[in-house]
Amino acid sequence: MRLLLDTHALIWWLAGDETLSRPAREAIGDEVNSIAVSAASAMEIATKFRIGKLPDAALLAQDFEAIIADQGFAELAITVRHARLAGEMNIAHKDPFDRLLIAQAQSEDMVLISNEALFDGFAVKRLW
Repeated sequence: MRLLLDTHALIWWLAGDETLSRPAREAIGDEVNSIAVSAASAMEIATKFRIGKLPDAALLAQDFEAIIADQGFAELAITVRHARLAGEMNIAHKDPFDRLLIAQAQSEDMVLISNEALFDGFAVKRLW
């Protein structure tokens, strides 16, 4: 299965946080699955650390690429197509990071690991 981690799922996975659901933990830990992390998550974490919303994420914000690589996760770049799809979404949801993740999951045919039930209304496959 091709999986894309929502930012909170990535943070909880790295922290060993039990808030991450058991199905999500099992899917991420299953070596058969391909796990990707979006460039949008790198930007979200760096931004939220900088403005004080993620004060405990200093290491992740500063060494994102190495930590992702260490986990064996693939980087998912934001393409022009992803950005266009995110911008075209006629939805009330305004979070640009979520819009990009939805667009990436849709266009790359990936399952999004997220606790955001709101995503279910946007034709995205979600695992939680």
